[in-house]
Amino acid sequence: MISIEKSSQTKIDKTDFDNLTFGQVFTDHMMISDFKDGEWHEPVIKPYGPLSIDPSARVFHYGQAVFEGMKAYKDKDEKIWMFRPEQNFERINASSKRLAIPEFPKDFFFNGLETLLKLEKDWIKQGFGNSLYIRPFVIATEAGVSASPAKEYKFMIICSPAQSYYSGEVRVKFSDKFSRAADGGVGFAKAAGNYGAQFYPTNLAKEEGYQQIVWTDANSHEYLEEAGTMNIFFRIGDKLITAPISDRILDGVTRKSVIALAERMNIPMEVRKVTVQEILEAADSGNLKEMFGSGTATVINPITGFGNKGKNYDLPKLEDSYAHAFKDTLMKIQYNEAEDPFGWRYEVKE
Repeated sequence: MISIEKSSQTKIDKTDFDNLTFGQVFTDHMMISDFKDGEWHEPVIKPYGPLSIDPSARVFHYGQAVFEGMKAYKDKDEKIWMFRPEQNFERINASSKRLAIPEFPKDFFFNGLETLLKLEKDWIKQGFGNSLYIRPFVIATEAGVSASPAKEYKFMIICSPAQSYYSGEVRVKFSDKFSRAADGGVGFAKAAGNYGAQFYPTNLAKEEGYQQIVWTDANSHEYLEEAGTMNIFFRIGDKLITAPISDRILDGVTRKSVIALAERMNIPMEVRKVTVQEILEAADSGNLKEMFGSGTATVINPITGFGNKGKNYDLPKLEDSYAHAFKDTLMKIQYNEAEDPFGWRYEVKE
């Protein structure tokens, strides 16, 4: 039985749900589970608030921190749904294992998450595009600065109400210097340090008028791998192409869903290495029809153009884009407004 300490007052009445900034407002409660004495302890739910943590906690010094991104949705009948949460559970444990963090029990994860969502159900608003963003994460909390894995951790889940995410027109720059990850590294993991290391080169790209970087491989910078924090897809003619997952590329839940949808929609799909040169040639010939990123926050984010070594390329605006078709289909599945032939929806039952 999960222990619940309810907040004495709610912030929901003071929250402007029509003007939310992504990831800035948080719900009334959070889930916490501690790893001590060699085991994870039963999750508890407490009022959302600051943590008291030792300055020598190893997360600050050696970066043992991983996280996930998920969403909950409310349909027209007030039912609460998640989208493929088992994938997120498996991935946070894969990320944890790579950073020598103990894996979290499945029953603790789902019992804690569902209890939290039912408690915060009023924060999940109906309407296409509205959702509750869910952030599970793990940090090393043991005090001490010796360079070794911690023996104590916190697994937490916090939630933030979100509106339909639209980042405007996105132009990207193909990186020819910086790389997101290297062979044998932690690129496949949702490790906090992966994201901190992206900020500087992304800021440089923004100074040049781009919003994101398309990362290339560390060895040769010949292969395109990810766009900012998203997996990336290219449409050449009628064919859709994306890079294969590896120890450098995140195994995105939305990415896998797009690949499955493409097969069901009879869209030619190739999962293979994508070279900078072939994309440049396709753009020059007019065969490059679309580029788009995929991820939990944005679902599908169309890319309007890209730059490479000082040259800019614009992409055509299509009325029948693959990006629109995938986003519409995925969101209708997520909001229980369409058939779910894959069994991706997960109901949070009262």
